Amino acid sequence: MAANGSESSVRMAAETWESLFRAQVAVMRKLQAAPAFRTVPVNEYDVLFTLSRCPSGWLRLNELNDHVLLSQSSLSRLVERLEKRGLVVRMPAPDDRRGVLLKLTEEGAAVQKEIGRVHVRDISSLVGPALTAAEQKELQRLTDKLRNSVGARQAK
Repeated sequence: MAANGSESSVRMAAETWESLFRAQVAVMRKLQAAPAFRTVPVNEYDVLFTLSRCPSGWLRLNELNDHVLLSQSSLSRLVERLEKRGLVVRMPAPDDRRGVLLKLTEEGAAVQKEIGRVHVRDISSLVGPALTAAEQKELQRLTDKLRNSVGARQAK
């Protein structure tokens, strides 16, 4: 009986993950095709958005890497492109020769805000009709719980 219960819980975890993953992919495909990302691709916007939420304004490249879904080398190239376009600035970390600090420029902050306003409306138009406010809160609670659990396991 225990083996059957174990198999059942493994299957349930796999089915839950599959459902979460497929929902995320479906939503992201719709959002990536939306007009908000005609000028800046979604992965570049993700960097601008993450930097916009940094209280000090500056964020280490390796910390940024913890928040985006790109490899370190891909992120470095993406940051170079954003810097060439005048959307971010880089500087060496004063306490670490190998470290790099990043910050939005005024133009980068303006682009992030402009895209962000449209992007949140696009998100609302997808999520709002599908889930009630209570369901949205519950989904957020559950995904935060999952992310925190995974983060706690990685820290060990």
